[in-house]
Amino acid sequence: MADSPANGSIIRYPYLWTWQRDKGETEGRKARPVCMVLAIPKGNQTNLILLAISGTPPHSDQTALEIPQLECRRAGIREWKDAWITVSEFNHDIAEQSFYYDPNAEVLGSFSKGFLAKIAAAFKPFLAQPSARVSRTD
Repeated sequence: MADSPANGSIIRYPYLWTWQRDKGETEGRKARPVCMVLAIPKGNQTNLILLAISGTPPHSDQTALEIPQLECRRAGIREWKDAWITVSEFNHDIAEQSFYYDPNAEVLGSFSKGFLAKIAAAFKPFLAQPSARVSRTD
């Protein structure tokens, strides 16, 4: 199993949005801060669940939480005036097979346990929705 950052860690990752996937794109357009919400060991593999962080307000079809300034500082994105974490979609990757996840990537910071609990509560309804999942393992 690969060493993965702790749940709540912020790393850079070439996140692929659902709207990009739906247009047939297969590559994230840029490496952006993402929150490693879950790193789930399963056998010899580590399933990664990643949520995008953006400085742009969410689209009307997205559900996102505004990130308080204190949490931005904790996350290592202190230069951002406004930030949101999108909870209505996620990237799923497998650390050991990934073409996108870098196990040596710098951890920018992490969210507090309290804010991570808010993220988890908002994200939970979307985790089981197939349309919310963007597989990076194909």
